[in-house]
Amino acid sequence: MRSVLAALCLVAAGSACADEAFITNQSGDDLTVLDLATGKAVATIPIGGKPAGIAVSADGARAYVTSPEGKSLAILDAAAGKVLSRIPLEGGPLGVAVHPSGAPVYVADWYGERIFAIDPAKGAVTAEIAVGKSPSGLALTPDGKTLLSADRESDEISIVDVATNERVATVAVGKHPFGVTIDAKGERAYTANVESNDVSVIDIAARKVIATVKVGERPYVVGLAAGRAFVSDQYAAQISVFDVATLATVGEIAVGDYPEGVQASRDGKRVYVVNWSSNTVSEIDATTLKVVREMEVGDGPRSFGLFIRPTP
Repeated sequence: MRSVLAALCLVAAGSACADEAFITNQSGDDLTVLDLATGKAVATIPIGGKPAGIAVSADGARAYVTSPEGKSLAILDAAAGKVLSRIPLEGGPLGVAVHPSGAPVYVADWYGERIFAIDPAKGAVTAEIAVGKSPSGLALTPDGKTLLSADRESDEISIVDVATNERVATVAVGKHPFGVTIDAKGERAYTANVESNDVSVIDIAARKVIATVKVGERPYVVGLAAGRAFVSDQYAAQISVFDVATLATVGEIAVGDYPEGVQASRDGKRVYVVNWSSNTVSEIDATTLKVVREMEVGDGPRSFGLFIRPTP
């Protein structure tokens, strides 16, 4: 079925049409594979342990899913749509990021003030990196040299040197940062600060905040597309949009209830928003800022992380 849908996508409009969204359904204990050409689910993969975090490898071969209550990291064959293995982890595994090369995989321990560095081939933790309190979102620079951790209860971002697995700096941000996103050039990072209702814009090389942008109520994640930042405001059931060059507010877009995960398509023409309480994914035109489609997924979707899988 999935190969047939991929073939049909070749004649559909849009360069991102063949891609898939891997949606972690926390309440449903599973993962929905959503075909972005048709807007339909093509697979449901049992995960367990209240899955939340997701990271798809750059080549689309693997997906990594954290289960905070199951205390594990699931490794998926993304093309086949099946779980290959599960790695037990202590604490509360939440945010997850995969190195551009495919390894290591990094998992934030919400309870342990640490990040696990994991060799997926060996299925083993190879290092523990000390960071701040309640690390949540993780992001790597495109060159794979620097890892950022949003340390929610410390109100800061940890900057980690990947070569040494050591924290080399911290940057104070807004109150309770949750998601952290790095731009395509690896120059700026954006943190969604849940309790101060704003986004901190960070110059990564200078290791400092260069701007703070007010957004809606309870922002969780920032997505980037078409020169704009798209911020999921959970309590407002909307996406706040601002221009990343001028930092001026562009507008707000009503979406489903409790939006969390946000990611742009590869061509930057669409933005996908995962609505936790509505059990939907909203597709937004990044230019017109209109919701063009609502897609049904499983129960309690979050997809905290990079959830879009590039397909051939």
